[in-house]
Amino acid sequence: MTRPPLDGLRILAVSQFGAGPFGTQMLADLGADIIKIEDPGVGGDSARYVPPFQGEGDSPYFQSFNRGKRSVSLNLRHPDGQGVFHDLVRVSDAVFNNARGDLPDKLGLTYDEIIEHKVTGAVL
Repeated sequence: MTRPPLDGLRILAVSQFGAGPFGTQMLADLGADIIKIEDPGVGGDSARYVPPFQGEGDSPYFQSFNRGKRSVSLNLRHPDGQGVFHDLVRVSDAVFNNARGDLPDKLGLTYDEIIEHKVTGAVL
């Protein structure tokens, strides 16, 4: 049996709505293990709230861009959430981030911040 080309690669995804989830969806389709980080302070990915809905808080729009991914709710503004994120960074191969404007600096998602917690790997 042939394994997908990205099988065994773990990527943390701090992204929401369209472009970021679409990009990581392509990586998941190629076999990468995508762990989507969602902000509990805003109810997770805003795409969850795009109608129409299939049941409570379940949007086909969200599902179509996030199929095959795992998800964890982390408050990256809180030290405990940052600690869990840094633990995940240590066991992941890359971090994918499409946070807008100054959020990467505020949330510790810049290359300089992440590389402190990872000896090898990449920041996408």
